[in-house]
Amino acid sequence: MSTDTLPSDPKLLMRSIIQRIATGPDLSKDISRIEAHLGTKAIIDNVIDPIQIGIYFIALRMKRETMDENRGALDAVLETTQRVTAEVDEVVDIGDPYDGYTRCLPAAPFLGPLLAELGVHVVCHGLDKVGPKFGVTARHVLEAAGVPVDLSPSDAAARLADPAIGWTYVDQAKSNPGMHKLIPLRTQMIKRQVLTTVEVLSKPIAGKKLTHFVTGYVHKPYPPVYADLAREAGFDSACIVRGVEGGVIPSLRQTGKYFHYHDRGAEVEASVDPVALGISQPVRAVPLPGAVAAEAGEDEIVAAIDIKATAHAAAEAGILALKGDHGATYDSLVLAGSIILHHVGKATSVAEAATQIRAVLDSGRAVVRVR
Repeated sequence: MSTDTLPSDPKLLMRSIIQRIATGPDLSKDISRIEAHLGTKAIIDNVIDPIQIGIYFIALRMKRETMDENRGALDAVLETTQRVTAEVDEVVDIGDPYDGYTRCLPAAPFLGPLLAELGVHVVCHGLDKVGPKFGVTARHVLEAAGVPVDLSPSDAAARLADPAIGWTYVDQAKSNPGMHKLIPLRTQMIKRQVLTTVEVLSKPIAGKKLTHFVTGYVHKPYPPVYADLAREAGFDSACIVRGVEGGVIPSLRQTGKYFHYHDRGAEVEASVDPVALGISQPVRAVPLPGAVAAEAGEDEIVAAIDIKATAHAAAEAGILALKGDHGATYDSLVLAGSIILHHVGKATSVAEAATQIRAVLDSGRAVVRVR
């Protein structure tokens, strides 16, 4: 569909879209990629009434978003995100869950300094708080570890090129302020929206030659969705991990699964056995210390943990692991780090990658990059 056939006024366009997508389970109609792009962009640009925004996202969710609708929403996010190219050849973009963790201590924020010690430049991104879980995010953990979390994409990219650092964090409040301002309204909507799917693909920092996408999932339908969107976003490769709480770290106590593609080709399924990598853990992930329990959450999804205390506990555990302290966080970094290192071609196998990862952790060299 050409933009010439669409209303030029975004408010009239949104009216037309809602009339078609919000007519019940049998009569609702899909919209085109261009309509999803322009409609979502108008929302990010703050020209649509909040009630209509809620109807738009919930109606799409209720009828189930099509691939073209997902692509259109992604187009809007990419268009409105402040994106830069770092002065490094390759970047690994880690899109961990923006709504965070509520059942374990997140270890993924420390993949950045770990992989940087092996010459892999990592950017992770996220935000402070969003539903449906409102859990502990990468921002919380890195802030607790003393890492700057309010850098512009340009300043963050400079950290990638700094040989003493080599990794960075970008917050949505800095890379896409318009989208970030939607968080209160998204909270009121309660249910997951298409923005939850596409925001992890915002690609705030790219490499001069290659940019690799790494994310996690829980539900089976998502790998082909994320693979398609990663190709649409221009990621040269993607690694989509079935991880604990939808993150990039698989279970520590059972064989894990991930999907990957290279050169924007078709995704292929792979598996990883923690035991084969020398990991023997009775737990799926880093357990929450009892001290972080808080009052009961608002419902069965919202976190019943003390976010600040949990973030500090995760930061302490991450620093110790980078100093060579063995335990669940150490093993989490070995498991996820090995998958990524192998994926980007720095090791001929996941097992060889695990050997490299352990050598860095046991040396304690990477901890100086946490700054």
